[in-house]
Amino acid sequence: MKAKSIIIPLLTAVSLSACDLVVQGPEKGSLTICFRDPSITKGADIPDTNDFILSIADAGGGLLYKGSYGAGPEKLEVAPGSYAVRVVSREFEEPLFDAPQYGDEQIVLVESGKTTAVHLFCSQMNAGVRLKVGETFAVNYPGGTLYMRSPSGPLVYTYGEMRTGYFKPGPIWLELSCDGETRTLFSRELEAGGILTMKLNSGYSVLEESGVAARYGEGITMELDTARNWTYGEYTDSGSGGTPGSGMSEAYSVGQARAMAAESPGDVWVYGYIVGGDCTSSSCSFSAPFKSATNMVIAAKSSGTDKESCLSVQLQKGDIRDALNLVDNPSNLGRQVFLKGDLVPKYYGIPGIQNLTGYRLE
Repeated sequence: MKAKSIIIPLLTAVSLSACDLVVQGPEKGSLTICFRDPSITKGADIPDTNDFILSIADAGGGLLYKGSYGAGPEKLEVAPGSYAVRVVSREFEEPLFDAPQYGDEQIVLVESGKTTAVHLFCSQMNAGVRLKVGETFAVNYPGGTLYMRSPSGPLVYTYGEMRTGYFKPGPIWLELSCDGETRTLFSRELEAGGILTMKLNSGYSVLEESGVAARYGEGITMELDTARNWTYGEYTDSGSGGTPGSGMSEAYSVGQARAMAAESPGDVWVYGYIVGGDCTSSSCSFSAPFKSATNMVIAAKSSGTDKESCLSVQLQKGDIRDALNLVDNPSNLGRQVFLKGDLVPKYYGIPGIQNLTGYRLE
């Protein structure tokens, strides 16, 4: 009997200890999602936001919800952590006519026991391009076809096309195919939310400046129908055609140059904006003062500060380094530049241009 009286209390003690070891999970948090007032291009026709596609994913990419915004949960209980919330009016993977994409994407942090309110904006996420072909252009290039190309695919414009083509933000370039020959007319960088209108003539040329077209010679006229920050540009149509990168009129944009760098084309022209320098394999500086005169980086926009979107530039000893380097020429920061040299897949960790033989500083 004594042995039993000892064993039973011991078993009870072990049982209680096991209960004490049960670990409770962290208290869940919650997400609430709503739209702010639309912030879009004036006059745009926004679809009903209830029909937008809403997706909510955890940090590992696992989908918690994907469906219409109108049918989505008013409040979603989730474990603490970060979540990607995305809402779009339509899916958009390749260039299409009359296909603006509106929506928003946000990364939010949900804390244990707390409600995180996500306020979505409704802005245009892709970019539109309209072409207006003048009578003289159509007469000089009868039967021609215009191909607006981008990394995600091409879009064909006929001379009478009145619709707006939509593209993902990034580089585009226009090719003219006529009489069995194809040549590149110009290239541009598109920003989300913009609508670019370009008018093609064979007797005029234009310098884009703050949305105002100024005729001053032979070439193609271009008009901007947007208040966004578009790059300055000029194209003169000599009628002879040119290979992409063969001259300043056919210069690669930064986006195109980065895409072409793997092929290492030599003796090509590239244009962009000087945005920084002092490159290392892992970083670069985007603000003065600068310490190294041997390199710099250019971007598609003068406001660029993301190294992974830039093109690194080698500045060898000589007149070009003397004119361009940011140590001796700090006022060059933000200026547009045309460079002629060899594209390389890697220079200081990103695609670059080396062995410069020519430049023009705007």
